[in-house]
Amino acid sequence: MQKVLVTGGAGFIGSHVTAALLAAGHDVRVLDAGHPAAHRGPLPETVAGAPLVAADLRDPAAVAAAVRGVDAVVHQAAMVGLGVDLDDLPEYVACNDLGTAVLLAALARAGVGRLVLASSMVVYGEGAYACADHGTVRPAARRPADLAAGRFEPPCPVCGAALVPGLVDEDAPTEPRSAYAVTKLAQEHLTSVWARQTGAAAIGLRYHNVYGPGMPRDTPYSGVAAIFRSALAAGRAPRVFEDGGQRRDFVHVDDVAAANLAALSAVDGEPGFRVYNVASGVPTTVGELAVALAAATAGPAPEVVGGYRAGDVRHVVASPRRAADELGFRARVGLADGLAEFAHAPLRD
Repeated sequence: MQKVLVTGGAGFIGSHVTAALLAAGHDVRVLDAGHPAAHRGPLPETVAGAPLVAADLRDPAAVAAAVRGVDAVVHQAAMVGLGVDLDDLPEYVACNDLGTAVLLAALARAGVGRLVLASSMVVYGEGAYACADHGTVRPAARRPADLAAGRFEPPCPVCGAALVPGLVDEDAPTEPRSAYAVTKLAQEHLTSVWARQTGAAAIGLRYHNVYGPGMPRDTPYSGVAAIFRSALAAGRAPRVFEDGGQRRDFVHVDDVAAANLAALSAVDGEPGFRVYNVASGVPTTVGELAVALAAATAGPAPEVVGGYRAGDVRHVVASPRRAADELGFRARVGLADGLAEFAHAPLRD
């Protein structure tokens, strides 16, 4: 049993992680700011029975008190999603990067040397691609003119030919293409510096598209699964951007919680920082997700509306091999079963 602090533990993923840690016998406390991008109402006094301290990670005194006496931290707190526009940029940097820096400084002072960091697949930018003539390539950011004309697939940067998408692994170059993505990569770099300078052990979990019960309702800061579910719950057709052919890797929140448990066990090992995909390895298009959710809820059929979201990428599907080999983690919840549950599960207001 370890004494574990879960930051952001009242949020969608954090609450599931907190419950899983408690079920595994750990002594858990939660710190959460109740940020309005994730919470519309007041924070609860407890999460799954774990006591909650309502405080902002940017408050050094509150964070110092929260980490006192803990064995490890599972750092879930972050402002997520692509956001609305660049007016969100200061808040992303303040919540995600300044908050992480304050936390890491407090851990160094307190002598806490184990951390599990919630990172994201957005740090990769586009996923893995191959050209028939030029092998593995990294396509450039998609041009607004191409997107506006409905040319959504990124071409080979060498010859302009069509590319074949594949599985992205943890050794792929990082190339964040949104404000959120930049801040998640900065969290990884800050954590790596902390681990190296203190001799601590840290693991970064690059979540792919997480879905499941308790996702927030009707917010642009949530994932596409929650956006579609919110529309269907209101009797509206899900609106699918581009042509619906964007490939993603959807992973159930229960599997994400299990990955955090596996990482917490592994972080007792060698000092340093190592990252892992948390994913299924199974590609699903955004259009397929919308169709499946609409069918499961007997709701209106999706509308493919074209257009695009600034900072979005075309295909990102992960290789789950490193997490399986080194953490013993494999996603267990198949998409069909997960969506059947999610279609009727409550969303969080």
